[in-house]
Amino acid sequence: MIVPWGETRLVQGNEAVALGAIAAGIGFFAGYPITPSTEIAELLARYMPLKDKKWIQMEDEIASISALIGARLAGSKSMTATSGPGFSLMQEGIGYACMTEVPLVLVNVMRAGPSTGLPTQAAQGDVMQSRWGTHGDHPVIVLAPSNVMECFELTVRAFNLSEIFRNPVILMPDEIIGHMRERITFPLREDVHVEKIPVPDVPVEWYEHYHESASYVSPMAIFGSGYRFHVTGLTHDKQGFPTRKENEVIAKMERLKYKITRRLSELEDVRMHGMEDSRVVIFAYGSVYRSALAAQAILRKRKKRVGVFRPVTLWPFPDRTVKENLDSKEVVLVPELNQGQMIHEVERMTADAVRVVPLHRVDGYEITPEEIVNAVMEVV
Repeated sequence: MIVPWGETRLVQGNEAVALGAIAAGIGFFAGYPITPSTEIAELLARYMPLKDKKWIQMEDEIASISALIGARLAGSKSMTATSGPGFSLMQEGIGYACMTEVPLVLVNVMRAGPSTGLPTQAAQGDVMQSRWGTHGDHPVIVLAPSNVMECFELTVRAFNLSEIFRNPVILMPDEIIGHMRERITFPLREDVHVEKIPVPDVPVEWYEHYHESASYVSPMAIFGSGYRFHVTGLTHDKQGFPTRKENEVIAKMERLKYKITRRLSELEDVRMHGMEDSRVVIFAYGSVYRSALAAQAILRKRKKRVGVFRPVTLWPFPDRTVKENLDSKEVVLVPELNQGQMIHEVERMTADAVRVVPLHRVDGYEITPEEIVNAVMEVV
């Protein structure tokens, strides 16, 4: 037994990601070692052969994501793990997977940059890259864990969402979450739901790899199963063959957009604490959310009405929920391990009367509860 079902263990965040991938049914891993994600690859190299699954170290991250796409088209649930420079190299492959609607899971354990930056320290500088890193209009789903248990749970969810939406899903713990250790209790095997993408049930001659459906997602045949289809990064028709016909191009681009934007309720995931009576809200995600909760407890003891708002799903951004819950507040503090990224989304969705205040840190260290407390005390 690789996943310690029902047991309580002291587990590292990256280890929890690896175990979550096993629980979700990973069949193929391709990657290249890079700090601070390397433990994920190392542990899967140990675990996957025991389950008769395939693991390979590629020559670089471009080759890694290309191998993932091929493996998933051949029927294996696929994942890779990387960090900043490797994530940059994967951007064209991410775009290709979006266009071809190949479900993948990519784990980016965020470190400080740009370039080589601070390889062993934390940052949240890849948030906008995860949404806009690859060229063109494209859908994306991005999840950000804040503790070790969520590293396990959200890895399973990332696999499930990739299958449901036939889309790449990006899991983005920062280095603090990836390398911290916590005592967690694993669920029972029967309590973990694992999705499998629907397979076609029509005769071979009727099959359309990009068949129009109410969910904008069609069943997916695999190579070698007898179904004929074409895979290309060019804009394509229902069978996957390149097209320049206006109606087919528009239909393809609408598929990519609407399968996300018209099913937001299945994707949105937020956590809110003490929002009802608050004048000030701390908007935080990833490891900073932990400091935000600790700061809230300190401030509440000081009789300061402070709430905490956390997006678990970073993209698609929870526009409506942010507006409904933050538009009436006086101040929104946005602490981030970058020079200001998600703060712009908060500003976009709040009224001019709401004062949105940044709190940045870019030296690779965590934002402490005390820093957040001091920032709040300056504005109340």
